[in-house]
Amino acid sequence: MKSLNSAAQAVSTSRRRLLFGAAAASAGAMLVGCTSNESNDSKSEDTAAQVADDKPGKKVTIGYAGPQADHGWLNAVNEQAKGRAEKYEDVTLEMTEGSNDNAQQIGQIETLINKKVDVLVILPSDGKALTQVGLRAMRAGIPVVNLDRVFDNPQAYRCYVGGDNYGMGLNAGRYIGEQLKKKKNAKVVELAGVDNLELTQDRTRGFDDALKNYPNIEKVARQAAEFTVESGQSKMAQLLRAQPQFDALWNHDDDQGVGAERAIEQAGRDEFLMVGGAGSKHAMDAIKAGKGVLKATVLYPPTMAASAIDLARALAQGKGIGGLAEFEIPASLTLYSAVVTKDNVDEYMPTGFN
Repeated sequence: MKSLNSAAQAVSTSRRRLLFGAAAASAGAMLVGCTSNESNDSKSEDTAAQVADDKPGKKVTIGYAGPQADHGWLNAVNEQAKGRAEKYEDVTLEMTEGSNDNAQQIGQIETLINKKVDVLVILPSDGKALTQVGLRAMRAGIPVVNLDRVFDNPQAYRCYVGGDNYGMGLNAGRYIGEQLKKKKNAKVVELAGVDNLELTQDRTRGFDDALKNYPNIEKVARQAAEFTVESGQSKMAQLLRAQPQFDALWNHDDDQGVGAERAIEQAGRDEFLMVGGAGSKHAMDAIKAGKGVLKATVLYPPTMAASAIDLARALAQGKGIGGLAEFEIPASLTLYSAVVTKDNVDEYMPTGFN
C-alpha cells in the first residue's frame, strides 16, 4: 500500500487496463468457471479459450517477491498470496523473504528468474527502481504479474493487479457527503498518509473531487501522517487542538487510524464521524460495535494478492478467465474501493487484516 508509484499510473492509461467493479471479497471469483462454445449436438469449430478453474491442471511454479511486511496491510498481502497458492494442488509457490531494499529485492527476483519459475508475481518495494528486473524476467520468457506498485514501463509486466487510490478518496468523500448533505456549514478534516507518495496525493485528490458535489461542506484542515500508529496519534492530536469543532474525519489508513482513535479518546471528542482506509479487522470490529466515532472504512483490498496468484496460474497454464469473452487474461485489474459500514461489515469481515 505504501507505494512510491501509484496504481493510478495504470488507471490513467486506458488502453492497458480494464476496470472491474467487483467487491474485494470476490476479487478472485472471476477466475472460477469454464465456458465453451462447442455444441454437444454438433461438431462446430472449437474457438473457445480454455478457462482457469479449481480443477488440478498443468503443474506450475509461481515465484512471489514482495517488500518487507512491516505494516498490517503488507503482511495481509503476503498471507493472501500464500493461502491462495495452497488452495491449488498444481501450484508450487517460491516465496522470497521480502525486502524494502531495492537492490536486495532485485537480487531475490533474479534468483527466481535463474530458477526458471513459470511466472512471477512481484510487489516491488519501488516500482520505478525495479522496472528493469521486470523487463529482464519478461525477456527471459517469464510472464510477470505486477502487484499494486506499478512498474514504469508496461513492457515490464504482462498483467497489473492493484487497488484504486483515487477511488478510495472519492468513495470516502461521497460517503461523508451523503452523511452531512443536510447540515449547513459542515466542516471536515483529513488525516492523510505520507505526503510525498503519489498514492497519498491520489487519495486526497479523489476526496476533494467528491466534496465538490457538496457545497455545504468545507475541508478546514489537513494533516499528513506516516502510516504508523505513532504518527497517527501525534498528527491527530495536532488536528484536534487546531480544530475545536468539525463534523467528519477522513483518515487514509487504518493502521495510523489506531493512533488517531487514541488521540480522539484522550481528547474526549465525539462530535464527528470518522472514515478509515484499507479495511483492517480492528476497524471492522469498531464499526460493528458502533460505539466510537469510526463509522466506515474504505477498502484497499489485500485480496489483490490472491487474485494475482489466480492470474499467474492462469497465465502459466495458458488459460483465460471465466465469465469473459476474451481468450486472454486482462492487461490490468483494478479493484473497487467499497465502503464498509455497520450495514455490510459482516460481508467484508473475512477480508479484514490484523
